[in-house]
Amino acid sequence: MLPDAPHETLLALDASTGQNALSQAKEFSKITPLTGLILTKIDGTAKGGVVLAIRQELDIPVKLIGFGEKIDDIGEFDSEDFMRGLLEGII
Repeated sequence: MLPDAPHETLLALDASTGQNALSQAKEFSKITPLTGLILTKIDGTAKGGVVLAIRQELDIPVKLIGFGEKIDDIGEFDSEDFMRGLLEGII
């Protein structure tokens, strides 16, 4: 056994489900405190706007994002890059 385990409690969510992802995060966080999220399917169709709603309502940080289907298509979440991507083409 590891002392003070678990060190992280992460929830993986499909970004393409939109508000359903927010509902899932709310329900899961009632059962156990979450230290972060893994948001998958951040690619052409899902821009991941649900990140803003989850952050605002639940204050749970996104730690990792998945942006493809290969094992190497997961990486650390960078909020500045994410915001640039969300606003690209709007500003």
